[in-house]
Amino acid sequence: MIFAKQARLATGWAENVRLSVESGRITAIETDSAPQESDATVDTLLPALANLHSHSFQRAMAGMTEYRMAGKDSFWTWRDLMYRFTANLTPDHIEAIAAFVFLEMLETGYASVGEFHYLHHQSGGTPYDNLGELSARIAAAAQTTGIGLTHLPVLYSYGGAGQVPLEAGQARFGNTVDRFNDLVASAKDAVADLTPDCRVGIAPHSLRATSPEDLDSVLAAHPEGPVHIHIAEQPKEVADISDWLGARPVEWLLDNVDVSPDWCLIHATHMTEAETVNMAKSGAVAGLCPVTEANLGDGPFNGPAYLNAGGAFGVGSDSNVLISLIEELRTLEYSQRLRDIARNVMVVGEGSVGETLYAGAARGGAQALGRGTGEIAVGALADLTAIDSTAPALCALRVEQLLDGLVFAAKDTVVTDVWSAGRHMVRSGAHVQRAGVTAAYREAMRSLIASL
Repeated sequence: MIFAKQARLATGWAENVRLSVESGRITAIETDSAPQESDATVDTLLPALANLHSHSFQRAMAGMTEYRMAGKDSFWTWRDLMYRFTANLTPDHIEAIAAFVFLEMLETGYASVGEFHYLHHQSGGTPYDNLGELSARIAAAAQTTGIGLTHLPVLYSYGGAGQVPLEAGQARFGNTVDRFNDLVASAKDAVADLTPDCRVGIAPHSLRATSPEDLDSVLAAHPEGPVHIHIAEQPKEVADISDWLGARPVEWLLDNVDVSPDWCLIHATHMTEAETVNMAKSGAVAGLCPVTEANLGDGPFNGPAYLNAGGAFGVGSDSNVLISLIEELRTLEYSQRLRDIARNVMVVGEGSVGETLYAGAARGGAQALGRGTGEIAVGALADLTAIDSTAPALCALRVEQLLDGLVFAAKDTVVTDVWSAGRHMVRSGAHVQRAGVTAAYREAMRSLIASL
């Protein structure tokens, strides 16, 4: 049982709330109740968000790419550095890094993650004896940390638009469709040992890393479950796809593929107004990663038009240069303000921006991961985040202002507890396995840096 002084339920705010949780799901909700001695007692309870887009291994690069080189740095120069870095990662490194990343996610209020996993093979591109070795390492990290995992093996077949051959730095990513299908089967075997809320989807990396024929084949082979794809992140990508396929990336995808609510379109940064509206109408989720998009100089998402068209969205930490649920939501709104020279942009009509961002990302993230949660309601997975409303950043606010305070005024330290499908993994602000996971990460970093 969980008791909260106040909670943001699906029906709105309520006081003195007591939740029953069985087999990972909320089975009963009592309001105007009283705590029992055996209850886990918290101050304010919120639906936990899903981190819908992560490349966990990139966390180990944080801070290594912020030195300006001769010429103009861009996403593409960053990508070259990333390729060189990945050549030295071992399975042990990858598992230790992922576990630390998942721990950090939980401590900042995420209960689940969509791991967009494209590091499949040995350095040089030779497959491991177990084709899904590195997927199994991601599953092991999820088991250690208790995070809810939607594992998304990536189909990455080409080095650029027009079926350009893979570069040397991309060899660890590459698969044909047939080998990719075998890889997905192996990943499902690895995730089968996890808790029932964990699952496997697929992720065609991008239009530039696949082909129309391969995309059709892989979608036919995997007709159910989440489908995630990078789309329209950079102007060069838009130009390259337009030159090759005769249409802009989002335009081409919506016109040629049955994009449905099972889909998550990552970034979708550079869209026309028509693409923005049509994407919203498809029911797909916009997978926004504002901190990474700012770090890489991608540009801001077309938020107001998308919200006005009823579009679903969620947030992810992508490169994991900084892992903070609050900062993702905050940066999303601030990117809109800086572009539009306006305030309180990400809301339709009148209302709370913090609540629009938080509640919208909770629903959209759950949808993107195929996870039955996103609100506190009977039958939903018990993905829950507790915050301390008495913290200095929040103590002056009325309950209906708390989500505004959380998004715009607070730090991650206001998060006290997190449950993932009922697993109580963060208590008093710290993950229950923090010491061991952090020690393993430090050792992995010592080994990795020595090999560079």
